[in-house]
Amino acid sequence: MIKRKTYLTVLLPFMLIINISAQEIVTGLLKNPDVNNAWHEKNVLKSASPADTVDLPFFDDFIPKTIWPASSRWSDNYVYINNTYPVNQVSQGVATFDAIDDMGLLYEQAGSFVFEADHLTSVPIDLNVAPTENVYLSFFYQPQGVADPPEIQDSLVLQFYSVTDEEWQHIWKAEGTELHNFKPVIIKIDNPDYLYRGFRFRFINYASISSTLNDPAMAGNSDHWNIDYVYIDKNRSPSDTIPVDVAFTEPLRSVLNTYESMPWQQFRKVFLSEMGSFIEINYRNNDEVVRNVTRNFRIRDIYEDEEVQSFSAGATNIDPGEWVKYNAGLIYTFDSDYTDSALFRIRSILITDDFDQKVNDTIDYFQVFSNYFSYDDGSAENGYGINGQGASNAMVATRFRTFQPDTLRAILIAFNDSYQSSNQRYFNIAVWNDDNGMPGDLLYEQEEIVDPGDDINEFIQFILIDPLVIEGYFHIGWTQQSETFLNVGMDMNTLPEGRRHYYINGLWNESEIPGSLMIRPAMGSAIIPSGIEDVYLQEKNRIKIWPNPVKDILNIDIPDNDLAMGIEINIYDSNGRWLFSKEQTRTVNVSELPQGVYTLIIRSGNRTIGYNRFIRL
Repeated sequence: MIKRKTYLTVLLPFMLIINISAQEIVTGLLKNPDVNNAWHEKNVLKSASPADTVDLPFFDDFIPKTIWPASSRWSDNYVYINNTYPVNQVSQGVATFDAIDDMGLLYEQAGSFVFEADHLTSVPIDLNVAPTENVYLSFFYQPQGVADPPEIQDSLVLQFYSVTDEEWQHIWKAEGTELHNFKPVIIKIDNPDYLYRGFRFRFINYASISSTLNDPAMAGNSDHWNIDYVYIDKNRSPSDTIPVDVAFTEPLRSVLNTYESMPWQQFRKVFLSEMGSFIEINYRNNDEVVRNVTRNFRIRDIYEDEEVQSFSAGATNIDPGEWVKYNAGLIYTFDSDYTDSALFRIRSILITDDFDQKVNDTIDYFQVFSNYFSYDDGSAENGYGINGQGASNAMVATRFRTFQPDTLRAILIAFNDSYQSSNQRYFNIAVWNDDNGMPGDLLYEQEEIVDPGDDINEFIQFILIDPLVIEGYFHIGWTQQSETFLNVGMDMNTLPEGRRHYYINGLWNESEIPGSLMIRPAMGSAIIPSGIEDVYLQEKNRIKIWPNPVKDILNIDIPDNDLAMGIEINIYDSNGRWLFSKEQTRTVNVSELPQGVYTLIIRSGNRTIGYNRFIRL
């Protein structure tokens, strides 16, 4: 069990607050930006179409390569595939059920009465077998995770489709409750109504929200469930609840000592102190016998398309059911010829025997060096703000540090959508100097209006009219002009303790809420809001692209000799995640991409022939 702290947590979309003094509040998301972005770019992220009927075994461990369930096994896209919402997951990746639909928006029918929310429906499966062949379905489930617990009237149910009755039958149900570790469920399938070619099953969560609505800006997501390890096969037994598997569990994290990401020039100044000395990995032996595991690591320079570091952390035995947190010693420092940005992929691999499920044996992290500092990982699980009487003068600040004099050009903030856009009020972005770890004198203030944005991870760039020269510690944040809950994204998986403060009743207080506020200072040279320069300074790497910014078709100037040798164009988002590839073309249709900044890398054979970045309007 997680011990509850004394701060107030609000995760229901609608809540009545009367005569409560200003205080920190956490609320669920009204919109999932990852799902909303992916809904707009299905042509980019979609999986291959499934066969009419799939054979046994049916298995899905929900590896989070995209946010959609794999279309080879599932026929709908309502659940969210991720590794940020679960707690103590038995393997990396889960399917999360909540009150948000396949477009990443709160369901229209959401209300105080229980409503049917997310579905996860299998493709047709060939179960034309005899009842004596011991067919079992098993899975793991967890309520709440890091988000909102489902109430007692809410539930997660499992249904089978009966070919005899031609309707869905309820098979299993879990009533709403607070967080507990993942629990296994195993169900024998021996009813002839289900043993046919084309059998289907589905999970559904039933959710509900409060009917009172005093502050619509606090509206958000609710009633979370996570499931993992869905497995159907013959010749199983009631004790066969988990596949034989040694699996990564938690995501890889930044190997920097302080930040998830930081400006490249700032890192180059202090790489000896900011470069971490180890890579932390988390994995588990989901087997009933001792397993031997070898841990290998590879670091790849994405811009150069070459492996720059490879090493093994040796082999070790791991007991049945054992959780392992291991720090692999790292003797390496990120290095690149480029002067303003860099991108590296850190890959960890578990080497096990042939009995192991291999889908969980590799995990990646992209270390981004751009023009901003960040503590967050780019994924908001909740929303944060100050609410209550006295909040109209409240302030929130997060502390950062430059390691050489630099220019603060903009403040990036990820605001969450709110019910009926009720948080779209005026506020002031603000910068303070540091006073022994607390915000000190106000250095800068500028009026803005809350903008949840459309896409691109919901980060909105508020450019400073008068850029500010910064050296050492400083704080960025906002001052409120009303008591409205501003609802800023909160990453619940990174914990920069002691770096966030809030001001109410004439005093600065250290925040008691864990997690990273999704606010970032953008540093360096002047920001170009209407165009973008090629960031790669080596002449041999220049590839001309136009128009830039672009809405639909991006043209690429590729030499004839390179095109004749065969080329592949790869598109990455601003967090270094690969989106899609095109071959043998001088044009790319980017109209399905969300608005934002992207990286284009062109390869021919084993060499990289060009790079550039572009803005999608």
